[in-house]
Amino acid sequence: MQGTDSIDRIILSILTKEARIPMKSLAGRIGLSRSATTERVTRLEKAGIIRGYRADIGQLDDGQIQAFLLVTLKRTPSLGVLDRLAGYAAVRKVSSVSGQLDLVVEVEVGSINALNELRNEVSAMDSVDDLTSLIVLRREIERS
Repeated sequence: MQGTDSIDRIILSILTKEARIPMKSLAGRIGLSRSATTERVTRLEKAGIIRGYRADIGQLDDGQIQAFLLVTLKRTPSLGVLDRLAGYAAVRKVSSVSGQLDLVVEVEVGSINALNELRNEVSAMDSVDDLTSLIVLRREIERS
């Protein structure tokens, strides 16, 4: 964040928590005029430091369970596994990773039983050597 000063960092801190704060309120909190605050925010946007504003939506459906399946394959690459994972509606994201694991599969299911069924189907795939499940208790920080 080259080119930012302490006031810019305060602005960023406030906007991180309150993206929809009115410019007048923001200006009052940092002790600048509304026009000076608007100029700073515009400069931060043009510099790409502020890339957008978003609503931080919590989980809408209490019945949904989010989890990660940590998959170790017998051999890589294993395109057949990726094709099969893509066929599951519960699979939200699949990432190939370095290290001891091969794939991190993000899933969203309606129940623990559905998670167990999906886990059993994935672990039964010929190319899968090992699978560990991690259930998401709460999302602390999530950016798009």
